[in-house]
Amino acid sequence: MQTVGSEAGSPHYAIQYRNQPLIASSRLGLKANPNGFGGAGWFKDLRVVRTQRRTQQTSWQPVAGERSNIPDHFNELVITLAPTDARRKGIMQVVARAYNEGVAFRYEFPEDLSTQILEFTEDLTQFRLPSGTQGWFTNRAQAEYEKRPLQNWSAQAELPLTLELPNGVWASIAQAEQVNYPRVRLKTTGPEGELQTQLFGEVVETSPYATSWRVVLGANEPGKLLEQNYLIPNLNPPNALSKPDWIKPGQVMREVTLSTSGAKALVDFAVQQQIAYLHFDAGWYGHEYEVKEDATTVTVDPRRNPKGDLDLPEAIRYARSKGIGVILYVNHRALERQLDTLFPLYQRWGVSGVKFGFVHTGSHRWTTWLHEAVRKAAQYNLIVDIHDEYRPTGFSRTYPNLLTQEGVLGNEGFPDATHNTILPFTRYLAGAGDYTFCFNTDIVRPGKSKTTQAHQLALPVLYFSPLQYVFWYGRPDQYPNTEEFSFWKGLPTVWDETRVLGGRPGEFVTIARRQKDAWYVGCITNIQARSVTIPLSFLPADKSFTAVLYEDDGRGHVKQTRLTVTASTTLKRDLLASGGLALSLKPGN
Repeated sequence: MQTVGSEAGSPHYAIQYRNQPLIASSRLGLKANPNGFGGAGWFKDLRVVRTQRRTQQTSWQPVAGERSNIPDHFNELVITLAPTDARRKGIMQVVARAYNEGVAFRYEFPEDLSTQILEFTEDLTQFRLPSGTQGWFTNRAQAEYEKRPLQNWSAQAELPLTLELPNGVWASIAQAEQVNYPRVRLKTTGPEGELQTQLFGEVVETSPYATSWRVVLGANEPGKLLEQNYLIPNLNPPNALSKPDWIKPGQVMREVTLSTSGAKALVDFAVQQQIAYLHFDAGWYGHEYEVKEDATTVTVDPRRNPKGDLDLPEAIRYARSKGIGVILYVNHRALERQLDTLFPLYQRWGVSGVKFGFVHTGSHRWTTWLHEAVRKAAQYNLIVDIHDEYRPTGFSRTYPNLLTQEGVLGNEGFPDATHNTILPFTRYLAGAGDYTFCFNTDIVRPGKSKTTQAHQLALPVLYFSPLQYVFWYGRPDQYPNTEEFSFWKGLPTVWDETRVLGGRPGEFVTIARRQKDAWYVGCITNIQARSVTIPLSFLPADKSFTAVLYEDDGRGHVKQTRLTVTASTTLKRDLLASGGLALSLKPGN
C-alpha cells in the first residue's frame, strides 16, 4: 500500500498487488457536520503530524471456523493527521495494515474528548480501479448477482464486491468490524472504474472512536480469495468469552408442523441423521408480524397449526433427553421490546439458541443494537443465527456464539445454479451464511427447485456455516430413502482446512474441506452441463482412502460409487446441467 498526496492537504492512497496496479490514487476521509468536532470534516486541509510503524506475526484458533489455525501477520502504518488551521482542534489517524492476503485501513480518533460530538455525514473513501474491471454486483444482501463493468450503476453495490481486473488480478472490497459504524455500500461515480463509499446514514459518536475497516483482498485466482478470507475476522478483537465450550456447531432441522408430535418425530429423525438441533420457526408464539404477540408465551399461530397442539416444554424436554438442542425463532418486533426478558427466560427453559428474524440493519443505531443483542445472548449461553439482510464482518471472532447469519439468497428463494456458483467467490468471502438446504424438493416444494439433487447435496461443503439448516421445507416422513442423502449424515459444519480446487464465479466451483483426517468435496456447475477434473493431490501421499461419490443418476435421484483412491488419483466426471457431485474421503479401504 502506498500513501500519496496528490492534492494539497488531502490524504490519498494506492494499492499494488505483486507489482500490478490494483487501486489507483484514491481519496481518503470523512465529511462531518461543520458545526461539530473537526469542522467540515477530515478529508482536506490536513497535515501529517507523525507516522508510526509496527509488525505483528501471530496466529489464533477460532471456536468454529473454516480452518483450525489462522495466521495474523501484517505490517502496520499509523499516520496521524491534524488540521492545517490551528483553530481547528483534534487529530485523525489513518491506520493501514498490509497483509499477504490484502490491505485494510480505517479512521481512528484516539483522543479522549467525551465532550466533543463526532458527527460524520459522509464517508469519502474512494476505490479507483483500472478501466475494464468487472464486478459481481448485487444491490441487496438477499438478491442475485450480475457481472457488470464499473460504470453507470443505477443502484449501490453490497459488500463484499468481487472484482476481476483486466491485468488478471482478482480482488474483493469488503468491510470488517462493522460493529459501531453504518453499513457501507459502493456506487459508481465519474469515469469507469471509480467507486465511491456510501454510508447507510450518519454517525454520531464521541471520541475515542474508530470506524470499521475497509478491506481489499487480492489474489491471482478467484479461489484464493476464499482461501484467504480469514483476513476479515483477523481485523476483529479476539474472543471475548473466557469459556466458550458451551458453543456447539452442527446441523439444524426446522420443525414445520409446530406440534408436539411433529417435534418428537423430528427429534427421532435428528438422532438417526446426527442432526444437532431442532428449530421452531415463526408462529410458535403467534403471528410474527403482529406487535401484540408475546415471545414469552407459547401461542401457536392458527394459520400454521389450527390445533395449536404444541407443548413446548415437553418438546424441549424430549429433545434434551436425546441430546438434541432447541433453537427458537423470534422476530425483531418481539426482540426489540422484550430482549432483556427473553434471554434469561429461554435459558431457564433449556433453549440452546435464538434465530433473530427481520432485524433492522445498516444504520449506526441498529448496527450497535444488533451486536449488543449478540453480546447479551452470550451472557445466557445462547447461540445466535441472524436472519435476513445482515451480513457478517468478523464479529464471530469476538463473540463466537454468533454462529451464522443469512444475508444470502438461498433456498428460501430457490436461485438457479449459476447464482450458486457465484456465492463462494462473493457473499461467502464475508463469512458464514445460512443458505437453508433442501432435498427431495419436488416432494416438499414441487416445481420450485432449479438444481439437481446432487447439486443440493454438495452445497453444505461449498457454503460455510457452523449451523447448517438441512431439509429446510421438509418433514421426516418425506425422507424414507436415507441412503440417498447419507452424505449429509454426520457431515461436519466446521473445518480444520479449506482448499478451493478450481472454479470461476458463474461457471463452476470445487472445494475440499478437511476435519481431522477425513476430507469432503463439493462440486457444482452452472446451468450448463460440464466435465470436471478433480485431482486428489491434497490427500496425504502415504495413505489410501475410501471415496464415496454421490452423483446425479439422470432420473432425478442420486447414485453412489465407492472407490479406493490415493493422492495420485484424478477424478474425471460429467455433471448434468445445474448438477453437481459430493465426495467423502476417509482413510483406509
